[in-house]
Amino acid sequence: MGRSGIEVSALGLGCWAIGGEWSGPGGEPYGWGAVDDEESVRAIRRAVDLGVNFFDTADNYGTGHSERVLGRALGARRDDVVIATKWGKLFQEETRTAVGGADDSVAYARRALTASLKRLGTDHIDLYQLHIGDAEPERAAQLRDACEEFVREGLIRTYGWSTDDPARAALFAEGPHCAAVQHRCNVLQDAPEMLALCAELGLASVLRSPLAMGLLTGKFSGGRVPGAGDIRSAPPAWLPGFGTGGGADPEWLGRVDAVRSVLTGGGRSLAQGALAWLWARSPLTVPVPGFRTVAQVEENVGALEYGPLTEGELGEVERILGEARGVDGE
Repeated sequence: MGRSGIEVSALGLGCWAIGGEWSGPGGEPYGWGAVDDEESVRAIRRAVDLGVNFFDTADNYGTGHSERVLGRALGARRDDVVIATKWGKLFQEETRTAVGGADDSVAYARRALTASLKRLGTDHIDLYQLHIGDAEPERAAQLRDACEEFVREGLIRTYGWSTDDPARAALFAEGPHCAAVQHRCNVLQDAPEMLALCAELGLASVLRSPLAMGLLTGKFSGGRVPGAGDIRSAPPAWLPGFGTGGGADPEWLGRVDAVRSVLTGGGRSLAQGALAWLWARSPLTVPVPGFRTVAQVEENVGALEYGPLTEGELGEVERILGEARGVDGE
């Protein structure tokens, strides 16, 4: 885990989806649809059995529900794993709604940390991450210093920022116990500047949306539309690749089809190939694909058996996508 000395599996798991259904201020879906908590628990325990020891969640996923499920699933095995969570987004746990906005105060950071520790059933967080991607640098510097105090108190081991801005990530990295940046990166949305920063500063690159919100699993190729209660059925502006009607963008699907044969070479599934591409991009990457079932966990963990794409395969994907971008005029 970056410069922290904490060892994590090459693949983590993202726990947004297991938070279940919750909504935004206007009633719009913020979750991934209905989930079975018992299946979520089985999936987490299966992942641990298969060697996954890194789980990434956030206090607002399911307005606290994801943290509660993760804590219950791990139970006595908590010390066998590395838990990452995030803070900053405002929500009401009782009504399962996001109330809009964020709180970047130091006082709120401490309250949020205390609440997350309780929901997770633990006395410390391994990686605590600021969840306000566009927080003002001056306020972020104060929060970085607060995280250093949390480390001194033994409440967290390391911290990071969930942001797609390399300059903001670099600001947090000035703290001696900053170990990671969480950012978006996948075959369809590369992040060369952030990967370069992580290499320069020795930060772990925790990758959210490694499967492009499901587009790189292949399940939307046949015209399948996300169901009600799924954020992809009414995607916000920051979620590209899906139309307002919930269907996948044909241009994005075309790019997936263009690289499918390379990603699935050697017996990989499409999702496994997409994860292999990320490992080939940088040895510092720790993708955290989401999951709702044991089967999804098993498929994702199966990517570890194949390892990263070869240099030749990586170059071929770039060549194909470069041609596609030229055709699209991007």
